[in-house]
Amino acid sequence: MRIISGKYKGKRLQAPKKLPVRPTTDMAKEGLFNILNHHYVFSQVTLLDLFAGTGNISYEFASRGSENITSVDTNYGCVGYIKNIAKELDFNIETIKSDVYSYLEKVKRKSDIIFADPPYDFGTEQFTKIAELVFANDLLNEEGILIIEHSKHTSLENAPNFRNARKYGGSVFSFFEKEQS
Repeated sequence: MRIISGKYKGKRLQAPKKLPVRPTTDMAKEGLFNILNHHYVFSQVTLLDLFAGTGNISYEFASRGSENITSVDTNYGCVGYIKNIAKELDFNIETIKSDVYSYLEKVKRKSDIIFADPPYDFGTEQFTKIAELVFANDLLNEEGILIIEHSKHTSLENAPNFRNARKYGGSVFSFFEKEQS
C-alpha cells in the first residue's frame, strides 16, 4: 500500500499480514481523489473513515492536509496499526475501536466526507444500512457526501440518497448526498 499524493506521496506502508483487510487499490484511490479534488479543499475537510482497516484512505486525506480525521474499525489490530502510523507520520487521526453500526447510532459530530469500505461479502442490506444511519442521524455537513466502496457485483442504486457510482476495476464507489431543500 502506498500514499499516492500530498506530503508523503510515494510512501509505502506495509500492514501486518494478520490484519483482516483488503486495502483500496492505488488505481481506485487515484480515481476517487480525482473526483474529490474538484469539490473539496482537503485542509478544510472533516473525514469519517468507517471500516478503516489499514487506514489507507485516512492516510491519503492526512497526506493532502486534512487534520480532522476519525477512523473507526472493530478490529483491535487495525486500530492499533492506524494509531502507530498516525504517530509515525504525525497525522491527526482519531482512532475508535467500535462496531460501525453502533458508532453511527451514537455519534453526533457531522463530517464533510464519510467514507465506508465494509467487507465486499456484505449483503446489500448491510451496505444500505450504512446510508440509512448516516442520513437518519444527519451526520453530513451541507454539501457533504457519503462514499461506500463495494464490489462490482453489488448495486446500491436503490439505497436512500444514492447519486451515482464509479467503477474502477473490481471496485465501485457509490456516492450519496443529502436531499437539497
